[in-house]
Amino acid sequence: MIELIVLDVDGTLTDGKITYTNNGDEIKNFDVKDGLAIASWNKKLGKKTAIITGRTSKLIKRRSEELGITYLYQGVDNKDKILEDILKKENLTWSQVASIGDDLNDLKMLKKSALSFAPNDAVDYVKNIVNIICIKNGGNGAVREMVEYICKYDDMQEEFIKVWQ
Repeated sequence: MIELIVLDVDGTLTDGKITYTNNGDEIKNFDVKDGLAIASWNKKLGKKTAIITGRTSKLIKRRSEELGITYLYQGVDNKDKILEDILKKENLTWSQVASIGDDLNDLKMLKKSALSFAPNDAVDYVKNIVNIICIKNGGNGAVREMVEYICKYDDMQEEFIKVWQ
C-alpha cells in the first residue's frame, strides 16, 4: 500500500513556466484540483506527502503549508538521497512510495519508487521509465490523476470520494 507520495514542482505541480514581474517577483500557477487531491490524501486519508524540488521559492512553501505537505525540501540536487532520509524517518520502504516527475533530475527517484508517474508533457527520458504516463499535463491535473490512480490501485477509491461528504 502506498503511504507516501513524492512530488516535483515545476512541470508537475505547475506547468513548468516561470514568470518574473518587473519587481523580480516570481509567479507560478497551481491547479486547484491537484490541491484538493493532495489535501484529501494528507488531511482526510492520513497519508504523507513530500515535495522535493530543485528550485527554491516562497510560493512553494506557502502552497505546501496550505495543502498540509508533510515534508518540503527545496534546492535539492539529489532527490533520491533526500527521499532515502524521509523513508528512514517514517520507517517506510520504497515499496510504499509513489512519485511523479517530469525531467532528468527526477529519474533516480522515479526508478526506485513502487509506482512512478509522469505528466503527459514530461520529457521522453522520463516517460520511457515510469509506470504510468498521465493523460493530463503538469500543472493541469496530473497530480490529481496520480492520487486518484493510487486510491483505485490501493482500493481506497470510496474513501477518497467520501472524504468531503
